[in-house]
Amino acid sequence: MKALPVVGKTPATVVLLLSSPEEDILIKACEAIHTFAEKGDESKVSLLGLGALEPLCQLITHNNKLVRRNAFMALGIMATNGDVKSALNKIDVTPLIIDKLSLEDDTVIHEFATLCLASLSVDFVCKVQIFDNNGLPPLIKLLSSPDPDVKKNSLEIIFNLVQDYQSRLAVHELGGIPPLLELLHSDFPVIQHLTLKTLQNITTDKDTRNAFREQHGFEKLIDILNNTDFSDLHAEALQVVANCLSDSESVQLIHKDGGLTRLMDFLLTPNMPEIQSNAVKCISRVAKSSENRKVLHEHNVEKVLVELLSVADIGVKTSACQAVAAMSFHLSSKDRFRDLGGIPAVVQGLSSESLALRQAATQALSNLTYNNKHSAL
Repeated sequence: MKALPVVGKTPATVVLLLSSPEEDILIKACEAIHTFAEKGDESKVSLLGLGALEPLCQLITHNNKLVRRNAFMALGIMATNGDVKSALNKIDVTPLIIDKLSLEDDTVIHEFATLCLASLSVDFVCKVQIFDNNGLPPLIKLLSSPDPDVKKNSLEIIFNLVQDYQSRLAVHELGGIPPLLELLHSDFPVIQHLTLKTLQNITTDKDTRNAFREQHGFEKLIDILNNTDFSDLHAEALQVVANCLSDSESVQLIHKDGGLTRLMDFLLTPNMPEIQSNAVKCISRVAKSSENRKVLHEHNVEKVLVELLSVADIGVKTSACQAVAAMSFHLSSKDRFRDLGGIPAVVQGLSSESLALRQAATQALSNLTYNNKHSAL
Protein backbone atom coordinates (compact mmCIF):
# COMPACT_ATOMS: atom_id res chain seq x y z
CA MET A 1 0.00 0.00 0.00
CA LYS A 2 2.07 2.89 -1.32
CA ALA A 3 0.05 5.62 0.39
CA LEU A 4 1.60 4.64 3.74
CA PRO A 5 5.29 3.86 3.20
CA VAL A 6 6.23 5.02 6.70
CA VAL A 7 3.75 3.13 8.82
CA GLY A 8 3.20 -0.08 6.91
CA LYS A 9 2.80 -1.60 3.52
CA THR A 10 0.13 -4.24 3.98
CA PRO A 11 -3.62 -3.61 4.39
CA ALA A 12 -3.59 -5.71 7.57
CA THR A 13 -1.02 -3.38 9.14
CA VAL A 14 -2.97 -0.28 8.10
CA VAL A 15 -6.21 -1.65 9.59
CA LEU A 16 -4.38 -2.13 12.91
CA LEU A 17 -3.27 1.51 12.76
CA LEU A 18 -6.93 2.62 12.76
CA SER A 19 -6.77 2.12 16.53
CA SER A 20 -3.75 4.41 16.97
CA PRO A 21 -4.04 7.26 19.51
CA GLU A 22 -2.06 9.56 17.17
CA GLU A 23 -4.15 11.74 14.88
CA ASP A 24 -1.54 12.01 12.12
CA ILE A 25 -1.37 8.24 11.87
CA LEU A 26 -5.17 7.96 11.83
CA ILE A 27 -5.40 10.52 9.00
CA LYS A 28 -2.85 8.62 6.90
CA ALA A 29 -4.30 5.20 7.74
CA CYS A 30 -7.83 6.25 6.66
CA GLU A 31 -6.39 7.78 3.50
CA ALA A 32 -4.56 4.54 2.72
CA ILE A 33 -7.72 2.47 3.34
CA HIS A 34 -9.63 4.75 0.94
CA THR A 35 -6.94 4.40 -1.74
CA PHE A 36 -6.84 0.61 -1.37
CA ALA A 37 -10.67 0.30 -1.37
CA GLU A 38 -10.85 2.26 -4.63
CA LYS A 39 -8.98 -0.56 -6.43
CA GLY A 40 -12.14 -2.66 -6.61
CA ASP A 41 -14.52 -5.07 -4.91
CA GLU A 42 -11.79 -7.56 -4.05
CA SER A 43 -9.96 -4.90 -2.03
CA LYS A 44 -13.17 -3.83 -0.26
CA VAL A 45 -13.98 -7.42 0.74
CA SER A 46 -10.39 -7.92 1.88
CA LEU A 47 -10.64 -4.85 4.15
CA LEU A 48 -13.93 -6.15 5.51
CA GLY A 49 -12.27 -9.45 6.42
CA LEU A 50 -9.44 -7.60 8.13
CA GLY A 51 -11.92 -5.83 10.42
CA ALA A 52 -11.70 -2.30 8.98
CA LEU A 53 -15.38 -1.44 9.33
CA GLU A 54 -15.84 -1.07 13.09
CA PRO A 55 -12.88 1.28 13.66
CA LEU A 56 -13.88 3.36 10.60
CA CYS A 57 -17.42 3.69 11.99
CA GLN A 58 -15.94 5.01 15.24
CA LEU A 59 -13.59 7.41 13.45
CA ILE A 60 -16.38 9.22 11.58
CA THR A 61 -17.23 10.84 14.93
CA HIS A 62 -13.59 11.71 15.79
CA ASN A 63 -12.87 15.24 17.10
CA ASN A 64 -10.30 15.87 14.37
CA LYS A 65 -11.98 17.02 11.16
CA LEU A 66 -9.36 15.49 8.86
CA VAL A 67 -9.70 12.12 10.59
CA ARG A 68 -13.48 12.33 10.17
CA ARG A 69 -13.19 13.31 6.54
CA ASN A 70 -10.78 10.52 5.59
CA ALA A 71 -12.75 7.95 7.58
CA PHE A 72 -15.92 8.95 5.69
CA MET A 73 -14.08 8.71 2.36
CA ALA A 74 -12.94 5.18 3.18
CA LEU A 75 -16.36 4.14 4.51
CA GLY A 76 -18.25 5.64 1.56
CA ILE A 77 -16.15 3.80 -1.04
CA MET A 78 -16.30 0.52 0.89
CA ALA A 79 -20.10 0.73 1.27
CA THR A 80 -20.58 0.47 -2.51
CA ASN A 81 -19.78 -3.26 -2.17
CA GLY A 82 -22.67 -5.62 -1.37
CA ASP A 83 -20.87 -7.63 1.33
CA VAL A 84 -19.69 -4.47 3.08
CA LYS A 85 -23.19 -3.01 2.85
CA SER A 86 -24.66 -6.09 4.58
CA ALA A 87 -22.06 -5.87 7.34
CA LEU A 88 -22.69 -2.13 7.82
CA ASN A 89 -26.42 -2.71 8.23
CA LYS A 90 -25.62 -4.86 11.28
CA ILE A 91 -23.39 -2.21 12.89
CA ASP A 92 -26.15 0.42 13.17
CA VAL A 93 -24.00 3.20 11.76
CA THR A 94 -26.90 5.07 10.11
CA PRO A 95 -27.72 7.39 13.06
CA LEU A 96 -24.05 8.44 13.31
CA ILE A 97 -23.92 9.32 9.60
CA ILE A 98 -27.18 11.30 9.76
CA ASP A 99 -25.82 13.25 12.71
CA LYS A 100 -22.87 14.36 10.60
CA LEU A 101 -25.13 15.40 7.70
CA SER A 102 -26.87 17.84 10.02
CA LEU A 103 -23.81 19.27 11.73
CA GLU A 104 -21.01 19.24 9.13
CA ASP A 105 -20.26 22.01 6.66
CA ASP A 106 -17.60 19.94 4.91
CA THR A 107 -18.62 19.11 1.34
CA VAL A 108 -16.27 16.10 1.14
CA ILE A 109 -17.85 14.61 4.27
CA HIS A 110 -21.30 15.29 2.79
CA GLU A 111 -20.30 13.56 -0.44
CA PHE A 112 -19.03 10.34 1.13
CA ALA A 113 -21.59 10.24 3.96
CA THR A 114 -24.39 10.44 1.40
CA LEU A 115 -22.60 7.92 -0.84
CA CYS A 116 -22.60 5.52 2.11
CA LEU A 117 -26.30 6.13 2.86
CA ALA A 118 -27.20 5.80 -0.83
CA SER A 119 -25.81 2.25 -0.76
CA LEU A 120 -27.43 1.39 2.57
CA SER A 121 -30.84 2.91 1.82
CA VAL A 122 -31.75 0.18 -0.64
CA ASP A 123 -32.36 -1.95 2.47
CA PHE A 124 -35.79 -1.58 4.11
CA VAL A 125 -34.42 -1.55 7.67
CA CYS A 126 -31.99 1.25 6.79
CA LYS A 127 -34.80 3.26 5.17
CA VAL A 128 -36.77 3.04 8.41
CA GLN A 129 -33.67 4.08 10.38
CA ILE A 130 -33.08 7.12 8.17
CA PHE A 131 -36.71 8.17 8.57
CA ASP A 132 -36.84 7.52 12.33
CA ASN A 133 -33.57 9.40 12.92
CA ASN A 134 -34.88 12.50 11.08
CA GLY A 135 -32.62 11.95 8.10
CA LEU A 136 -34.97 13.53 5.58
CA PRO A 137 -34.59 17.20 6.66
CA PRO A 138 -30.78 17.33 6.17
CA LEU A 139 -31.06 15.28 2.94
CA ILE A 140 -33.64 17.71 1.52
CA LYS A 141 -31.33 20.58 2.49
CA LEU A 142 -28.44 18.88 0.68
CA LEU A 143 -30.45 18.85 -2.57
CA SER A 144 -29.36 22.49 -2.80
CA SER A 145 -25.68 21.71 -2.19
CA PRO A 146 -23.23 23.39 -4.60
CA ASP A 147 -21.62 19.97 -5.16
CA PRO A 148 -23.30 17.79 -7.85
CA ASP A 149 -22.17 14.52 -6.22
CA VAL A 150 -23.79 15.52 -2.93
CA LYS A 151 -26.98 16.42 -4.81
CA LYS A 152 -27.01 13.12 -6.70
CA ASN A 153 -26.33 10.97 -3.63
CA SER A 154 -28.91 12.81 -1.50
CA LEU A 155 -31.45 12.49 -4.29
CA GLU A 156 -30.75 8.77 -4.61
CA ILE A 157 -31.39 8.27 -0.88
CA ILE A 158 -34.64 10.25 -1.08
CA PHE A 159 -35.69 8.23 -4.14
CA ASN A 160 -35.11 5.00 -2.19
CA LEU A 161 -37.08 6.36 0.77
CA VAL A 162 -40.12 7.55 -1.21
CA GLN A 163 -40.89 4.01 -2.29
CA ASP A 164 -42.67 4.00 1.11
CA TYR A 165 -45.82 5.99 1.84
CA GLN A 166 -44.71 7.82 5.02
CA SER A 167 -41.61 9.21 3.31
CA ARG A 168 -43.63 10.36 0.29
CA LEU A 169 -45.80 12.47 2.60
CA ALA A 170 -42.82 13.70 4.60
CA VAL A 171 -40.91 15.00 1.54
CA HIS A 172 -43.84 17.27 0.70
CA GLU A 173 -44.41 18.33 4.34
CA LEU A 174 -40.71 19.14 4.83
CA GLY A 175 -40.67 21.46 1.80
CA GLY A 176 -38.91 19.06 -0.54
CA ILE A 177 -40.79 20.00 -3.71
CA PRO A 178 -39.08 23.38 -4.53
CA PRO A 179 -35.52 21.94 -4.40
CA LEU A 180 -36.66 18.91 -6.44
CA LEU A 181 -38.14 21.21 -9.11
CA GLU A 182 -34.89 23.18 -9.12
CA LEU A 183 -32.97 19.97 -9.92
CA LEU A 184 -34.93 19.60 -13.17
CA HIS A 185 -32.63 22.37 -14.48
CA SER A 186 -29.48 20.44 -13.54
CA ASP A 187 -26.65 20.18 -16.09
CA PHE A 188 -26.39 16.47 -15.28
CA PRO A 189 -28.91 14.12 -16.98
CA VAL A 190 -28.50 11.52 -14.22
CA ILE A 191 -29.82 14.08 -11.70
CA GLN A 192 -32.69 15.10 -13.97
CA HIS A 193 -33.78 11.47 -14.50
CA LEU A 194 -33.55 10.68 -10.80
CA THR A 195 -35.56 13.81 -9.97
CA LEU A 196 -38.37 12.82 -12.34
CA LYS A 197 -38.43 9.27 -10.93
CA THR A 198 -38.70 10.73 -7.42
CA LEU A 199 -41.49 13.06 -8.55
CA GLN A 200 -43.28 10.07 -10.11
CA ASN A 201 -43.41 8.44 -6.68
CA ILE A 202 -44.41 11.44 -4.59
CA THR A 203 -47.10 12.72 -6.99
CA THR A 204 -49.13 9.56 -6.38
CA ASP A 205 -50.28 11.39 -3.22
CA LYS A 206 -53.07 13.99 -3.63
CA ASP A 207 -51.76 16.54 -1.08
CA THR A 208 -48.33 16.35 -2.69
CA ARG A 209 -49.87 16.94 -6.11
CA ASN A 210 -51.59 20.06 -4.75
CA ALA A 211 -48.28 21.39 -3.40
CA PHE A 212 -46.57 20.44 -6.68
CA ARG A 213 -49.17 22.41 -8.63
CA GLU A 214 -48.89 25.42 -6.29
CA GLN A 215 -45.14 25.49 -6.96
CA HIS A 216 -45.90 25.62 -10.71
CA GLY A 217 -44.50 22.13 -11.10
CA PHE A 218 -47.05 21.21 -13.74
CA GLU A 219 -46.05 24.14 -15.95
CA LYS A 220 -42.38 23.19 -15.54
CA LEU A 221 -43.17 19.68 -16.78
CA ILE A 222 -44.98 21.10 -19.82
CA ASP A 223 -41.91 23.29 -20.49
CA ILE A 224 -39.76 20.14 -20.53
CA LEU A 225 -42.22 18.42 -22.88
CA ASN A 226 -42.16 21.44 -25.20
CA ASN A 227 -38.36 21.41 -25.35
CA THR A 228 -36.90 18.98 -27.91
CA ASP A 229 -33.47 19.30 -26.24
CA PHE A 230 -34.96 17.36 -23.31
CA SER A 231 -36.36 14.49 -25.40
CA ASP A 232 -34.55 11.93 -23.21
CA LEU A 233 -36.65 13.18 -20.25
CA HIS A 234 -40.02 13.10 -22.01
CA ALA A 235 -41.08 9.54 -21.09
CA GLU A 236 -40.51 10.15 -17.36
CA ALA A 237 -41.99 13.67 -17.46
CA LEU A 238 -45.14 12.26 -19.08
CA GLN A 239 -45.46 9.74 -16.25
CA VAL A 240 -45.48 12.58 -13.69
CA VAL A 241 -48.00 14.49 -15.86
CA ALA A 242 -50.22 11.38 -15.92
CA ASN A 243 -50.17 11.30 -12.09
CA CYS A 244 -51.05 15.01 -11.91
CA LEU A 245 -53.93 14.59 -14.34
CA SER A 246 -55.77 12.55 -11.70
CA ASP A 247 -56.85 15.98 -10.38
CA SER A 248 -59.30 18.21 -12.24
CA GLU A 249 -57.24 21.32 -11.41
CA SER A 250 -54.27 19.97 -13.38
CA VAL A 251 -56.55 18.89 -16.20
CA GLN A 252 -57.58 22.54 -16.53
CA LEU A 253 -53.91 23.54 -16.69
CA ILE A 254 -53.25 21.15 -19.59
CA HIS A 255 -55.40 23.36 -21.83
CA LYS A 256 -53.05 26.29 -21.25
CA ASP A 257 -49.86 26.83 -23.27
CA GLY A 258 -50.84 24.19 -25.85
CA GLY A 259 -50.33 21.27 -23.47
CA LEU A 260 -53.10 19.19 -24.99
CA THR A 261 -51.80 19.67 -28.54
CA ARG A 262 -48.34 18.62 -27.32
CA LEU A 263 -49.79 15.45 -25.80
CA MET A 264 -51.40 14.64 -29.12
CA ASP A 265 -48.01 15.06 -30.82
CA PHE A 266 -46.49 12.51 -28.44
CA LEU A 267 -49.12 9.95 -29.38
CA LEU A 268 -47.58 9.78 -32.84
CA THR A 269 -43.91 9.63 -31.77
CA PRO A 270 -42.49 6.83 -33.94
CA ASN A 271 -40.51 3.98 -32.38
CA MET A 272 -40.89 5.37 -28.84
CA PRO A 273 -43.40 3.03 -27.16
CA GLU A 274 -42.72 4.27 -23.62
CA ILE A 275 -43.45 7.86 -24.62
CA GLN A 276 -46.54 6.82 -26.59
CA SER A 277 -47.86 4.69 -23.73
CA ASN A 278 -47.38 7.45 -21.14
CA ALA A 279 -48.95 10.04 -23.45
CA VAL A 280 -52.00 7.81 -23.92
CA LYS A 281 -52.28 7.43 -20.13
CA CYS A 282 -52.42 11.21 -19.94
CA ILE A 283 -55.17 11.28 -22.57
CA SER A 284 -57.16 8.72 -20.53
CA ARG A 285 -56.92 10.94 -17.45
CA VAL A 286 -57.96 14.03 -19.44
CA ALA A 287 -60.91 12.08 -20.87
CA LYS A 288 -62.48 11.53 -17.45
CA SER A 289 -64.62 14.67 -17.79
CA SER A 290 -67.33 15.09 -20.42
CA GLU A 291 -66.12 18.58 -21.31
CA ASN A 292 -62.61 17.29 -22.02
CA ARG A 293 -63.91 14.35 -24.04
CA LYS A 294 -65.62 16.87 -26.28
CA VAL A 295 -62.35 18.81 -26.72
CA LEU A 296 -60.41 15.60 -27.47
CA HIS A 297 -63.08 14.59 -29.98
CA GLU A 298 -62.59 17.94 -31.72
CA HIS A 299 -58.85 17.14 -31.84
CA ASN A 300 -59.77 13.89 -33.65
CA VAL A 301 -58.14 11.77 -30.94
CA GLU A 302 -60.11 8.69 -32.05
CA LYS A 303 -58.13 8.42 -35.31
CA VAL A 304 -54.82 8.34 -33.43
CA LEU A 305 -56.08 5.83 -30.84
CA VAL A 306 -57.31 3.44 -33.54
CA GLU A 307 -53.86 3.60 -35.16
CA LEU A 308 -52.24 2.78 -31.80
CA LEU A 309 -54.49 -0.28 -31.36
CA SER A 310 -52.56 -1.97 -34.16
CA VAL A 311 -48.97 -1.22 -33.05
CA ALA A 312 -46.71 -4.06 -31.94
CA ASP A 313 -46.05 -2.86 -28.38
CA ILE A 314 -48.40 -4.46 -25.82
CA GLY A 315 -48.07 -1.53 -23.40
CA VAL A 316 -49.15 0.98 -26.04
CA LYS A 317 -52.08 -1.23 -27.10
CA THR A 318 -53.20 -1.61 -23.48
CA SER A 319 -53.04 2.15 -22.84
CA ALA A 320 -54.88 2.78 -26.13
CA CYS A 321 -57.71 0.40 -25.09
CA GLN A 322 -57.99 2.24 -21.75
CA ALA A 323 -58.22 5.57 -23.58
CA VAL A 324 -60.85 4.16 -25.96
CA ALA A 325 -62.85 3.02 -22.91
CA ALA A 326 -62.63 6.54 -21.43
CA MET A 327 -63.54 8.30 -24.69
CA SER A 328 -66.48 5.96 -25.33
CA PHE A 329 -68.57 7.82 -22.78
CA HIS A 330 -68.83 10.49 -25.49
CA LEU A 331 -71.51 9.38 -27.95
CA SER A 332 -69.92 10.98 -31.04
CA SER A 333 -66.65 9.23 -30.18
CA LYS A 334 -68.39 5.85 -30.15
CA ASP A 335 -69.64 6.48 -33.67
CA ARG A 336 -66.24 7.67 -34.84
CA PHE A 337 -64.45 4.63 -33.38
CA ARG A 338 -66.92 2.40 -35.25
CA ASP A 339 -66.51 4.31 -38.53
CA LEU A 340 -62.70 4.12 -38.25
CA GLY A 341 -62.75 0.33 -37.76
CA GLY A 342 -61.75 0.56 -34.12
CA ILE A 343 -64.03 -2.23 -32.88
CA PRO A 344 -62.30 -5.12 -34.74
CA ALA A 345 -58.96 -3.77 -33.50
CA VAL A 346 -60.23 -3.82 -29.88
CA VAL A 347 -61.65 -7.34 -30.36
CA GLN A 348 -58.19 -8.56 -31.39
CA GLY A 349 -56.94 -7.54 -27.93
CA LEU A 350 -59.31 -10.05 -26.33
CA SER A 351 -57.16 -12.94 -27.56
CA SER A 352 -53.86 -11.47 -26.34
CA GLU A 353 -51.60 -13.42 -23.97
CA SER A 354 -51.36 -10.25 -21.87
CA LEU A 355 -53.93 -10.21 -19.07
CA ALA A 356 -53.72 -6.39 -18.78
CA LEU A 357 -54.48 -5.99 -22.52
CA ARG A 358 -57.37 -8.48 -22.36
CA GLN A 359 -58.89 -6.60 -19.41
CA ALA A 360 -58.46 -3.21 -21.12
CA ALA A 361 -59.93 -4.53 -24.38
CA THR A 362 -62.90 -6.03 -22.51
CA GLN A 363 -63.61 -2.69 -20.83
CA ALA A 364 -63.23 -0.78 -24.10
CA LEU A 365 -65.58 -3.14 -25.93
CA SER A 366 -68.13 -2.96 -23.13
CA ASN A 367 -68.12 0.86 -23.22
CA LEU A 368 -68.20 1.00 -27.02
CA THR A 369 -71.26 -1.26 -27.29
CA TYR A 370 -73.21 -0.07 -24.24
CA ASN A 371 -76.53 1.47 -25.37
CA ASN A 372 -75.20 1.55 -28.91
CA LYS A 373 -76.90 -0.95 -31.18
CA HIS A 374 -74.83 0.07 -34.24
CA SER A 375 -71.57 -0.77 -32.50
CA ALA A 376 -72.96 -3.97 -31.04
CA LEU A 377 -73.80 -5.39 -34.46
